[in-house]
Amino acid sequence: KDVDGKERPMWRTRWWVPDGRHSDQPHPPLLLVFNRIGPRNPGTVIAQLAELTERHWKGTWYEGGFHMYDGKLPIVVTGMKQLKEHGPAGAVFRRFGRPHHQTLLEAIGNPRREAHDARQQTEYAARHREHQEELRRIAAQHKAEREASRPVCADCGTRFTDERWKAIEPAGWSAPRETHPHLCDDCKQRAVTAEREAAQAGPEHQEHDQAVPEQKAGGAWLSRFRG
Repeated sequence: KDVDGKERPMWRTRWWVPDGRHSDQPHPPLLLVFNRIGPRNPGTVIAQLAELTERHWKGTWYEGGFHMYDGKLPIVVTGMKQLKEHGPAGAVFRRFGRPHHQTLLEAIGNPRREAHDARQQTEYAARHREHQEELRRIAAQHKAEREASRPVCADCGTRFTDERWKAIEPAGWSAPRETHPHLCDDCKQRAVTAEREAAQAGPEHQEHDQAVPEQKAGGAWLSRFRG
């Protein structure tokens, strides 16, 4: 068991694989350093070794332009002479299945896969930006269309606020009918106040209008009586 209490192969506790690398979790790499002493040719030995171990290190080709090495054993070879000339940081390492020498980190890694992932991430980010820009454009267009259809007060010409616009919209058969739907809040308030004042003053004016004809009639009768 590992430190987290989960069972896993012992080598996996010493060899870390990046999270999220699905179908590309190779075994720890094996580095072979050849030092030519005697008549044996290291080149021949390396070719034979690569052929005999192909099923252990050969990856699966993907159309994205890279190999996947899930469950495979990366085998990397180099020579002592090359290490002395270029050092361990030089491009003197040859991984079985690859035609060119690489640095050690490139040889044990998967640079083509990483480059492919980086391109995909860049393309995804570009598409995401385009999508967000399109959403902003559509939102701006809808906002412009809504503003163009915003009602205008029939009295003062002021555009309705969102609250006033919502208040005059039909809310169903049972909802009370909004008064003065063509007026803004201020003009509606003034209109309601004027109507209330007129309603309060209405009975007095009515009594006055009724009394005037009687007085006129009485005055005419009295004048005739006096005459």
